[in-house]
Amino acid sequence: MIASLQMYSRPEINEVVLRFWSEIRVNLLEVGIEAPIKLTQDAQEMDVWTDPNLVFSQTCGMPYRKFLHGKVNIVGTPVYDLKNCSPGYYRSCFLVRKTDRGNNLSEFVTKKFAFNDENSQSGFAGPLSHARAKGLSFSNKIQSYSHLMSAQMVALGKADFTAIDAVTWKLIECFDDFSSDLRVLEWTKPETPGLPFITSANINPDKVFTAVEKAIYRLSESDLNRMNLKGILKIPTQHYLDIPDF
Repeated sequence: MIASLQMYSRPEINEVVLRFWSEIRVNLLEVGIEAPIKLTQDAQEMDVWTDPNLVFSQTCGMPYRKFLHGKVNIVGTPVYDLKNCSPGYYRSCFLVRKTDRGNNLSEFVTKKFAFNDENSQSGFAGPLSHARAKGLSFSNKIQSYSHLMSAQMVALGKADFTAIDAVTWKLIECFDDFSSDLRVLEWTKPETPGLPFITSANINPDKVFTAVEKAIYRLSESDLNRMNLKGILKIPTQHYLDIPDF
């Protein structure tokens, strides 16, 4: 058995994430679904998502539609505390240095764009689609391998702009001092279905949904606030599949 919650994990909230999983696990066991005591947080994400013994994880919309659709079940979509977004949806923000001139994306497209991964919806496909809708493209791209590193690269002058999802940006603003050196240039449009929780194709996703919903209800307000988590809902699978890659 394997389970992970790596997408928004960071040292400052790891204890909260572990409590969240502990509550989920208790609820899974109550309905006869075996689950590991510990989360696997240091494995390659794709290895976890494609493991036939997967019990629970969270993936990104782009890997789901490209690689995982039909191989895993979507459990539901977490609802995060985000401004100007429908429940269960998010936007990505383009970040630049506060000291850099320019208030439009068109003024940065020839500069160095840091992205986490080509299979990322929030850091690659979404921002490129947003730019294409404006008749723009990014000519100078550099891979950072994580949203956190993308933001750091911009703050340190190793890149000129990046795009990261709204949840990650809230965490960076909360916990990283370098966030004060950055500003939001603009937000991607349209809003995108959030990063879904998934389980094995052999596990009933409705039972897992209920287990997660109960866990959220039982967590303290303080723990929920640390994760910016408000609830879970069901978004039709087709909404994920209809998103263009870029």
